[in-house]
Amino acid sequence: MAESFGSDAARYDRTRPRYPDALVARIAAAGGGRDGLAALDVLDVGCGTGISARQFQAYGCRVLGVDADPRMAAFARRGGLETEVAAFEEWDPAGRTFDAVAAGQTWHWVDPVAGAAKAARVLRPGGRLALFWNVFDPAQELAAAFADVYRRVLPDLPYNAWAAPVLDGYTTLLTKVADGIRQAGGAFGEPERWRHDWERRYTRDEWLDQLPTHGGHARLTRGQLDEVLAGVGAAIDAVGGAFTMRYATVTLTAVRTAGPRVR
Repeated sequence: MAESFGSDAARYDRTRPRYPDALVARIAAAGGGRDGLAALDVLDVGCGTGISARQFQAYGCRVLGVDADPRMAAFARRGGLETEVAAFEEWDPAGRTFDAVAAGQTWHWVDPVAGAAKAARVLRPGGRLALFWNVFDPAQELAAAFADVYRRVLPDLPYNAWAAPVLDGYTTLLTKVADGIRQAGGAFGEPERWRHDWERRYTRDEWLDQLPTHGGHARLTRGQLDEVLAGVGAAIDAVGGAFTMRYATVTLTAVRTAGPRVR
């Protein structure tokens, strides 16, 4: 599934939501840059098409991207982002170090212990590891309608993301990620959780355009995907053809201490 996103990198970049400016500014300001904001060196893990990287660049940061998918990396390069192709756990930093290691919507594909250890290796003392996700928080009526579509079209789906508050599903993930950071040999301070709430208005067509970019949809048959899109489109039509999606951007973050280097 992790390798499916590059099948339509242009759609992914066009339709996926950005991250709150307040979050990007907070990471940039707290990243431990040696010469102030303009000199901050950021490693963007699982950079994809460069969505979050471009936001960091807008704050004056120097950004290097790493992504396992060469198609996503190629798209990011066309946008001006220096990008290397590798799984983060296997990536060779070649002695380079950074003020911040960031990962937007990707750390769930990284081994939480090995990933934290690699981040500790490449972070300068005082640098920040910041792992963040945009999480849907839809109105209850719409979530129930979406859940019914997936239940009808994909009755054997092991996990229906709309059947319960989506944020609930991230509690286990964030706990696992925090435990991985704690196991990085004392290299980090105690992990913190941040949350930034925001909203985005979607028309029916805008929502259906981005839906195939979400995990699992690329593995559906053409017929299944068409049924999902038709059902979700009908649900949006029933509420007037547009809706406001609430988002919670949740972040797990920790500061690199001056403790022992991690090998």
